[in-house]
Amino acid sequence: MGQKIHPTGFRLAVSRNWASRWYASNTQFAGMLKEDIEVREFLKKKLKNASVGRVVIERPAKNARITIYSSRPGVVIGKKGEDIELLKAELQRRMGVPVHVNIEEIRKPEVDAQLIADSITQQLERRIMFRRAMKRAMQNAMRLGAQGIKIMSSGRLNGIEIARTEWYREGRVPLHTLRADIDYGFSEAETTYGIIGVKVWVYKGDHLGRNDAPVVEEPQEERRKRPGRPEGRRREGEGRPAGQRRGAGAGARRGTDAKTGE
Repeated sequence: MGQKIHPTGFRLAVSRNWASRWYASNTQFAGMLKEDIEVREFLKKKLKNASVGRVVIERPAKNARITIYSSRPGVVIGKKGEDIELLKAELQRRMGVPVHVNIEEIRKPEVDAQLIADSITQQLERRIMFRRAMKRAMQNAMRLGAQGIKIMSSGRLNGIEIARTEWYREGRVPLHTLRADIDYGFSEAETTYGIIGVKVWVYKGDHLGRNDAPVVEEPQEERRKRPGRPEGRRREGEGRPAGQRRGAGAGARRGTDAKTGE
């Protein structure tokens, strides 16, 4: 199941959080959800060159708070904050409520799955070989701390007539493990031969759940004790001198006596 299902939806409320955080009645839910989708599509087109990884939308008390995660926050803000003010005004017009926009910087874009997928699609549109783009992205991610990465490309690769799928993996990518921090990204490259889809899975380690404690290694003394063994009972070979262990003491002498016949 972990191979087929969306990695983010599979881990919601376990090790991942929602990208839209608000509550709505049954009559308002569909409209607000559609509004969120339109806002994300608008930001994706508007900030195409700003390397936006994800957008979190919150709606507290007839307001909206939008957090944009980008590896190039200067491009989003603009000169003297002009671009961010224009963006805020456009979002308020679309959503109909006061909007607060926050910009969060992505410190390591090389291990962000969505940014990796966007980077590969941009290279494919510039006619760079897909294998070279995929392997370069994998090397950069592993070099900067990712424990595993998997990249899959599908479509008319290199312009061939029959579409196919190729994928590469390096390290571990445990898709069935719920506590695993799997970052997933998807992007499409519009080439002259058609659309090529790129999927990226990045494994960053394991999450500790809310009720989980850090893993503490068992002391060596406790590890030696076997359950159910009486305290006073001695293990075989313990407490004897090195030359008096079984096979090296009386038993060996008895074998010598039997051989000589004395």
